[in-house]
Amino acid sequence: MIALQKIRRSLICMSIACGLWLLSLAIAPTASALTQIKLSDLSYETCPEEIGAGTVTPGGSSLAANCFLITGKATNETNKPVLNADIFGRIYDANNNSVMQNRTRLGSIEAVPPGVSDFSLRISVPANQPTPLKLEQFKASGFAGKVRR
Repeated sequence: MIALQKIRRSLICMSIACGLWLLSLAIAPTASALTQIKLSDLSYETCPEEIGAGTVTPGGSSLAANCFLITGKATNETNKPVLNADIFGRIYDANNNSVMQNRTRLGSIEAVPPGVSDFSLRISVPANQPTPLKLEQFKASGFAGKVRR
């Protein structure tokens, strides 16, 4: 008799849990899938004077830095705009040393409309790293909608 009551309670608890799970699926907003953005025609140039003045300050000390604008084309193959697309890539100096140590996320593009559009990204490079820079493995990804945090 006691075993039957335990089984009955277990079935009731499982039924309630399943019901809550189904209810949460009905109420929860649908998640947008991560959208890949192709980046092409990459190039860079020295920042204009009004943008370029600055320093790199790791650990609180100031180091001389060069400012560069990376430009290119972003291709969104969906029919929806992508917001806050993170840009990933690797940047090397003339000696094949990494410009952004232990970091592949370089910045973001605020909005990428459907189709092909221009983008630019400002980076600071320590002044002691020689140019020309090599831009490799660039890509971007984001969501077709606002991501809440």
